[in-house]
Amino acid sequence: MPAEEISAIHCKLDELLELRGMTLTELSRRVGVSLVNLSVLKNDRAKAIRFSTLTAICEALDCQVGDLLEHVR
Repeated sequence: MPAEEISAIHCKLDELLELRGMTLTELSRRVGVSLVNLSVLKNDRAKAIRFSTLTAICEALDCQVGDLLEHVR
């Protein structure tokens, strides 16, 4: 993978969904973001995320941004 495509940000969406007993499909419905886009985020393939999307996800999962995203070295 080219260096410009490697991200040090890891999305912990899988873990949060499991803790909340929620599916990706249910989250998609609640936040109004497509299943495809959430899957891209979940699989650490997103290059960016809108603050409005981040806010909606955090509200739906009752979490903080730091619970969802982490910086890994």
